[in-house]
Amino acid sequence: MKFRFEVVVTLKEGLLDPQGKAILDALPTLGWNGVSEVRVGKHIELVLESDDEATARAEVEEMARRFLANPVIEEFRILPGHGAEP
Repeated sequence: MKFRFEVVVTLKEGLLDPQGKAILDALPTLGWNGVSEVRVGKHIELVLESDDEATARAEVEEMARRFLANPVIEEFRILPGHGAEP
């Protein structure tokens, strides 16, 4: 069975986010003045074969911990995708 997951990787809280700052600085010039914080990260979608969702999620977590995120400066969240694939 195929399972879909989304991994969201962001910089750890307290670290400078130069891309986020550039966006934050540009928004008022485009007419959006109410934004007080912008964080930029990575959004990764994965579909993988597995016997069950728990095993698939464990694999995705290991991928994120070992390869998709830099544990020194980044943290990640795993979101369930839109259910199992046919």
